[in-house]
Amino acid sequence: MTEATIPFRKEMKFEYGAAVQVSPLIRRIVAKNPSPFTLYGTNTYIVGRGEVAVIDPGPAIPEHVDALVRALPGERVTHILVTHTHMDHSPGASLLRQAIDGQIVGALPRPLPSGAPPVESIQSDFAPDIHIADGARVAGPGWTLEAVYTPGHMSNHHCFALAEEAALFTGDHVMGWNTSIVSPPDGNMREYLASLARCMARDDAIYWPGHGPEIVAPRGYVRALQGHRRMREGEIRDCIAKGATTIPQMVAIMYRHLPENMHRAAARAVLAHLEHMVETGRAMTEGSVTADSAFRLP
Repeated sequence: MTEATIPFRKEMKFEYGAAVQVSPLIRRIVAKNPSPFTLYGTNTYIVGRGEVAVIDPGPAIPEHVDALVRALPGERVTHILVTHTHMDHSPGASLLRQAIDGQIVGALPRPLPSGAPPVESIQSDFAPDIHIADGARVAGPGWTLEAVYTPGHMSNHHCFALAEEAALFTGDHVMGWNTSIVSPPDGNMREYLASLARCMARDDAIYWPGHGPEIVAPRGYVRALQGHRRMREGEIRDCIAKGATTIPQMVAIMYRHLPENMHRAAARAVLAHLEHMVETGRAMTEGSVTADSAFRLP
């Protein structure tokens, strides 16, 4: 399994600041924060008509919040749902509430281990009005959203299922244009793989991700993501067997197709895989698994 076998798509019709009706109940507005990690930017979704929910209001970009307000004349935002608290998804929630009201719905990440450095990409001051948990629901006229706990990319990551359209808003857990980053200490590969398995067990007809276009054959897509992760762990095992025992050595071999400015993120993914492999007895190291560890096969 290679990345080329995952049916990635980047084509998506959008215009920054414009609300596009993508289904009978869903409108999408793309935030203008493109990057190698966000593709065109963060997808913000409006669910319903009249009384609506907003999912992932995005980064703290006033122009994006203004676009959301312009898209909702005469409508009332009842809930502002946040899939997870990375800086490209959650900070816009408080700005939107100030502009147009609505209760912020989301979860806090678990505390970082003692002595761990702060993670720059996490919004540290996120304060939801409603603390979401797995299975919790919010609803409005003609729509119902249910939280589906999917940790891995981040410890507080939730997808939201729209029952009326058999749709799942997948945040960064499953994206149509690239694989999700799993970066310790908050990201966890064991949890991520378990969350993929949970998605496989569902019968959603379509995914609406936090970045990039919709995914119209979700179970086959998730199966390809699972195969991709098995491939990566096989590559790590091969690297160790051939004498590349440190993460920088593995990244240089496994990700030589990527520009060097992406190698830091790749190293975080390799670390996450090695944590999982050590935990399951498929790799070994002295002491705790860290970015500086040397690894061997059992």
